[in-house]
Amino acid sequence: MFSRTILLSLLAVVASFPSAFAVVYEAENGALSGTTIGTSVAGYSGTGYVEGFDTETDSLTFTVTSTSGGLYDLKIRYSAPYGSKYTRLSLNGGGGGEVSLPETTEWLDADAGQVLLNAGSNKITLINHWGWYLIDSLSVTESAPRPPHQVKNVLVNPAATSATKGLLSYLLSQSGTNILSGQQEISSITWLEQNVGKTPAIAGLDMIDYSPSRVERGTVGTSVEEAIAFEARRGIVTFVWHWNAPTGLIDTAGKEWWRGFYTEATTFDVQAALAEGPSGANYQLLIRDIDAIATQLKRLQTANVPVLWRPLHEAEGGWFWWGAKGAEPCKQLWRIVYDRMTNYHKLNNLIWIWNSVDPAWYPGADVVDIVSYDSYPAAGDHGPVSTQFSRLVSLTNDTKLIAMSEVGSIPDPQLVFVYGLRWSWFCAWSGDFISGGSHNSLTFLQYLYNHAKVITLDKLPSNWKNGGSTSTSTTTAAPASTTTRARTSTRTTSITTPTSTEGQV
Repeated sequence: MFSRTILLSLLAVVASFPSAFAVVYEAENGALSGTTIGTSVAGYSGTGYVEGFDTETDSLTFTVTSTSGGLYDLKIRYSAPYGSKYTRLSLNGGGGGEVSLPETTEWLDADAGQVLLNAGSNKITLINHWGWYLIDSLSVTESAPRPPHQVKNVLVNPAATSATKGLLSYLLSQSGTNILSGQQEISSITWLEQNVGKTPAIAGLDMIDYSPSRVERGTVGTSVEEAIAFEARRGIVTFVWHWNAPTGLIDTAGKEWWRGFYTEATTFDVQAALAEGPSGANYQLLIRDIDAIATQLKRLQTANVPVLWRPLHEAEGGWFWWGAKGAEPCKQLWRIVYDRMTNYHKLNNLIWIWNSVDPAWYPGADVVDIVSYDSYPAAGDHGPVSTQFSRLVSLTNDTKLIAMSEVGSIPDPQLVFVYGLRWSWFCAWSGDFISGGSHNSLTFLQYLYNHAKVITLDKLPSNWKNGGSTSTSTTTAAPASTTTRARTSTRTTSITTPTSTEGQV
């Protein structure tokens, strides 16, 4: 985290931008570590490009000079002929987040978000991450002030309950002023209470063990009861659904049935199932599963618990079966889930959260309330995640709230507001991500949970279901949970074994 003195100085810098600043830095003139200069792929600018990002520490460093410092937009001119990739960005030796480099055989510009430059010399480093891409240049342009947001206080389901509408109103009232804290898993919330002395405003839970292909193998879900208990403390709940494939579970070593939400652990083909149409056996299994989860969500509706609802998450990554066949089947499935739950089951307590940033995957503004991103930067990187925030702003033309629905290393809230980012909330992943000490140190968590702009459970207004007020809730200790979760890399998720303990991915 930044010291208060440095942050105040940077805030002063942001308020005094220099005149227009747009400079292109050629990659071949940078400092190379483990990488090389190439010339065989035509179309590059300058005298070459940088390639050879194939080991973990391979990097390219640009020296960028600013006369007076401030916020600047970055674009990376690249080619990714070997598939979609990510590069990791570092500013002056610190964090900077990851930058998506979609597959292309041409030279294209990738939005790399914003950086807060110091006056004088700055080092911007691109580090391998997913590797096997080509870098031509980096362009640096003075950031324009962000325009007013266009988010409206309207849910896509006109029949939404008053409590659900009230939750959206409260979130809107905090946007750009505060950020709500969230934590996945009750066991990790208990750890925060015991070690930090604070409770997050939002509890992250999972419908995973209500998936029929898990229930038939003996799992017993408890997250609905946990949600009702947390809401009774006047907290907010968000649910994800690691949807175990309806059928086709491979169930061999490394691909056990309880890993059945992963593409590699099932033969279930979502595209083929959808092509069968409503009369098809596999299509009907999809409907069976949706109905099973709707039954649990109805219990929450009966208890007057609004839900920040995030199905089909991280679809564009392809590591989950619902995204394995590309964007079109996933978008079709999203609309089926939305229609079945909203129009057939009359579930009116859901705020629908989409969780991919690629425009090709977006199912449409008429079935999405909030857009979100799951951020897993390098351990200890508390940067503001400006790149993905900007992409989500563009995705919806700035008409939807934006959330960090999962996060490994939590952004420094002071940086979030220095950068002018309106993340509505963050929800830290469980286990070692919150308690291990490398992603989020105890010192950082104490700073975070006592920050004036971070909303914790004790700061939530008692009537947030009515849009909120200045009154606060009274909290009690959270019950311990016997369920743990493991996330062992930036691209592996929530594995629950038959005995509710975790193996490694």
